[in-house]
Amino acid sequence: QVQPVESGGDLVQPGGSLRLSCAVSGSISSVHGIFWHRQGPGKEREFVAYITQSGSTNYADSVKGRFTISKDIAKNTVYLQMNSLKPEDTAVYYCGGTVASRTYWGQGTQVTVSS
Repeated sequence: QVQPVESGGDLVQPGGSLRLSCAVSGSISSVHGIFWHRQGPGKEREFVAYITQSGSTNYADSVKGRFTISKDIAKNTVYLQMNSLKPEDTAVYYCGGTVASRTYWGQGTQVTVSS
């Protein structure tokens, strides 16, 4: 039903910033929540951030204070603003939308933090 499409991944220097976008097909208001997960090289997939329909947010401890998740209802898009990036943030970032207790995931976008 929902088809998230991630974009915005890039090569960025340590300490830099990047904003990822997650475009969701259909009405974003029908999605119970949007997740950002990531999987770094040689690492397991991990939770990054979450935003609910009401706008409540949660973050992994590793990104709290540096990353901000937000949404634009008119654009059917969720954003992940990433500041003070570290090399350990290097990963493929995935966006998933939850509808009726099922989460639909996008293909991911590569973020590389390196000098």
